[in-house]
Amino acid sequence: MFTASNHAASGSALLDLALCANLLDATAEAPSAEAALERIDAYRRLLAGPGIFSIQLNVTTRDDPRNEIHLQRLYSSAGRTFPVQGRKRKTLTPWTETLFLRGEMFVAQGSDALEQTFDDYAQMRPLGLNAAVNVPLLTGKVCYATFNVFGTRGGWQPAELVALRLLALAAARWVTPAPDLAYTLKPDKTAE
Repeated sequence: MFTASNHAASGSALLDLALCANLLDATAEAPSAEAALERIDAYRRLLAGPGIFSIQLNVTTRDDPRNEIHLQRLYSSAGRTFPVQGRKRKTLTPWTETLFLRGEMFVAQGSDALEQTFDDYAQMRPLGLNAAVNVPLLTGKVCYATFNVFGTRGGWQPAELVALRLLALAAARWVTPAPDLAYTLKPDKTAE
């Protein structure tokens, strides 16, 4: 797990197994992907407090430049600021390497870490967002989407990170990979 941090984790959360079981049952019974993701967002607010939740679908194809990832917002809890269908182009960074090359969760804590990681942090700052968790949704070794939680807190406790990963697993069944998904990233050898 890659961690970008300027602040020690604060706050606490208990991973309530009954809550997790309730979440899994509630999402399994959802009539649609939109309803399931809305239920997951409600649990996210219980676990992580104020913030934003989104899912970015990897829509990169063979025709896109190498070492670029193209993302399209599939779900957003803040549709006015970060609308569904909005697109982003990401180049090779520690964030893309963590999620798309290694298939690992990315954690950023503190406004400086978010500003260094996210090129759209200018939109996030006025909302008080200063902590992020990005969980890759994987099929095999391919990251077909990212599950993103941004919070208004100083950091994340280990139990909260586990709970957010469980939410990502619950969401994964409702997120279909893009039909022509294909990407090639080369790791940055200078970072080793």
